[in-house]
Amino acid sequence: MSHMIGNDPTPPELEGPALLDVAELSKRFPVGRKGFFSGKSPSMVHAVDDVSLTLARGETLGLVGESGCGKSTLVRLLTRLTDPTSGSIRFGTRELSAIPAKDFAKDFDRARIQIVFQDAGESINPRFTAADAIADPLRQLKGMTGDALRAKVEEAATLCGLPLELLNRFPHQLSGGQRARVGIARAIGPRPDLLVLDEPTAALDVSVQVTILQLLVSLRESLGISYVFVSHDLNVVRLLCDRVVVMYLGKVVEVGPARAVFDNPLHPYTRGLVAAVPRFDGLRDDALRLVGDPKSPIDPDPNACRFHGRCPMGVDRCGTEMPALRKFGGGREAACHFAEEAPLVEMALS
Repeated sequence: MSHMIGNDPTPPELEGPALLDVAELSKRFPVGRKGFFSGKSPSMVHAVDDVSLTLARGETLGLVGESGCGKSTLVRLLTRLTDPTSGSIRFGTRELSAIPAKDFAKDFDRARIQIVFQDAGESINPRFTAADAIADPLRQLKGMTGDALRAKVEEAATLCGLPLELLNRFPHQLSGGQRARVGIARAIGPRPDLLVLDEPTAALDVSVQVTILQLLVSLRESLGISYVFVSHDLNVVRLLCDRVVVMYLGKVVEVGPARAVFDNPLHPYTRGLVAAVPRFDGLRDDALRLVGDPKSPIDPDPNACRFHGRCPMGVDRCGTEMPALRKFGGGREAACHFAEEAPLVEMALS
């Protein structure tokens, strides 16, 4: 399988069980306190609401949506930094949701799931040299020391294109691109099966972003890692990802091959996201542009589409019947009552 930046990736075939199988996953956070006299329960933020998705071995799955849609919370659930309220996270043959986050490193090989954070400068201990940062998970998760540890650190740095003479520098002595490479080297050192990338190129210049994306493609091919890639940049997601999951207010509203989703989105929200992507010709379709702000995620109406009230296709039914995430041809899924009526949607939005 060969993936080059600028080509249309071909999703890998799913052989055997999925590496990651998430079913009906939810995370709610209480806000306020239960009224002593009223007996009312506290309000709840529905950060992630009934999310299901799969990830094949060797696949890159993009996760997109506006700020506040639940991407970061989902990342924390998948990497088991926080506990779900309900639902299942199956990793290979292991059910991870049953392991409390506080016991996860003890009851599961944490090295198999690693994360690259948005800003490497913020996520790397400022008192650590680059070598220390890369070595830390190898010490903690693999028990490595001495010459074996040093060799592994240098190997990870070399794989990530980080010159060895930079390993003794501290984060503030490195450029943004070099810090990003340190963050990636730290994550791949323990040889994970799954790497979650949370906006890894967001703080970088465009030219540096391209080199980091090329690095990620190279690492996936050479190490066989699966990625969950979170980004606001749809152009980046289209270039890197095999499939994409679109979230809105904690819900998955569309799933499918990246090129198909961006070329012919089935959900009105996805259409709005795609319309907002800058074009080389400078043209934009204002009829598709998203207007207004999302509703509050606190105690949302369980019977109404989350996008209702902001959607140009909304009808009375959308306010009383939550659309199910339905399967369409070509691996497509969408949660919209009108998803199968593409000509009608096109006409209404144009």
